[in-house]
Order: sequence, then structure tokens, then C-alpha cells
Amino acid sequence: MDAVVWVVLGVLLGVAEIFTTTFFLIMFAAGAFAAAGAAALGAPVPVQALVFAAVSVLSVALVRPVIARHARSALETGERAFGVEALEGATALVLERVDDGHGLVKIDGELWSARPFDATQSFEPGERVQVIKVRGATALVWQDDISPPGELPEAKR
Repeated sequence: MDAVVWVVLGVLLGVAEIFTTTFFLIMFAAGAFAAAGAAALGAPVPVQALVFAAVSVLSVALVRPVIARHARSALETGERAFGVEALEGATALVLERVDDGHGLVKIDGELWSARPFDATQSFEPGERVQVIKVRGATALVWQDDISPPGELPEAKR
């Protein structure tokens, strides 16, 4: 019966972790499952509690820092960004009008759907914009400050 209680506690902590995404409660869920194993082997309740505490503390102290280090973005760690993260900050050329409803830009030779980062803005074909963030397959763009005002981009010349 003790094993069932520990399993239920582990499942509840695991479900709670889904809603917090802190990688903290999952460590206690691991401790609860370890205590369930001890209970299934016939250990008395004080030993079960000790197993729960030991596994939980060791998980928090040893495993959580490793998970947290790998969960940070390349921009936070100073490493070179790759994948979609590498597109953030890139310059893009507007191919079809970008407004709150639709848009198309070219980023490093690839076509991307785009929306303005600020929904009140819109960009016309030929303008250069900067990619602020990528959500799914859509680039959120902002006015590019690289080109001096009044200068036409090469695509319009």
C-alpha cells in the first residue's frame, strides 16, 4: 500500500511540473518513485522517507543544474546560435507586404512568412527589416535601422 501512495505522489508532482516547467518538482517526483521502489521491496516507512529525501536532494543538486544549463538559449550562454535562433537579429527583405494579417520576407535566401513585431506597423515590398523573433514558421520583424532614411534598398533601384 505504501508503494501506491508514493507512486500517486510522484504522478501528482510530475503533473504539477508540467504546469510550472521549472525542473524542480520533477526532481521530487523522482524521489517519490524511488521511495515507491523501496516500499515495494519491503522497506519500512522511515527508510522510504529517507530514500525520498536523498534522491530528491541529489536530483536537485546534481541533475537540475545540468538541465538548466542545457535549457538556456545560445544568446544567453554566449555560444553561437543555430537553427531558428540564429535568424533572430538577421536582416530580411520584404517580398510581399507585411502587416498584421500576412507577409513574406526573404532571410538568407529562404522565404519566410512574416508579421510585424508591432502589430500597428506594416512594411512594403523592397524594404529591409530586422527579424526580432521567430514563432513557429513566422518571423516577427521590425523596421531595420541599418539603411539610412530615404535610401532605397537595392531591390527597388
